[in-house]
Amino acid sequence: MSLDRDDPRGLAHALAGVLKARILDATLAPGDRVPTETELEAEFGVSRTVVREAVTRLRAAGLIETFQGRGSFVLSAPEPAAPADGFAIRDRGDLAHVMELRIGIEGEAAALAAARRSPDQLRSLTRALDAFTRASPQETVEADFAFHAAVATASGNPYLGQVLSMLGARSILLHRTLVAEGHDLTDAEHHRQLVYEHSAVRDAIARSDPDGARAAMRSHLLRSRSTLR
Repeated sequence: MSLDRDDPRGLAHALAGVLKARILDATLAPGDRVPTETELEAEFGVSRTVVREAVTRLRAAGLIETFQGRGSFVLSAPEPAAPADGFAIRDRGDLAHVMELRIGIEGEAAALAAARRSPDQLRSLTRALDAFTRASPQETVEADFAFHAAVATASGNPYLGQVLSMLGARSILLHRTLVAEGHDLTDAEHHRQLVYEHSAVRDAIARSDPDGARAAMRSHLLRSRSTLR
């Protein structure tokens, strides 16, 4: 995969895409060191600023980890769930099925939360939204999952929370690494869109609007599912 210098999203996005492809096809395997900044500059003919931004995008997507003085290394793919859990998420097909499950249960969880939430649960949900809004790229996955978990808790149905816990933040992390080309889940505009969608869910729950909460959650998850195609 060559570097697309005409990518309208910029050279950093294009370089991150090339490196992501190498990671996903195991050209760069788990544990491998990512080429140094100097090596990437020489290979692709780009500036150090471009290289650093590309590496930041890969780190935010959970694909690599950087160690001071040692460089960046490819992370192991998240382990699939144990067979007893019933959620072995390995590829886009599995993840699409998980998204269909989430659309079904989380839409209803949001509707129930709007009807049943306590003042304390609404405050917890608002704190989770605030934390997601302020999250750095490296914190986004956990903050995203925490918001959805807070909705499930506010539903008052413990089984909804258990199902979401079985899926775990792993499903969100995999979504960030298995999306179709043309979607960048690490940029600021995408984060603003997610904040808007999460806010719509929280606002409907705050005004005790089950239909509105269900619709907002379904819209959010349907849009996320569409990026897998």
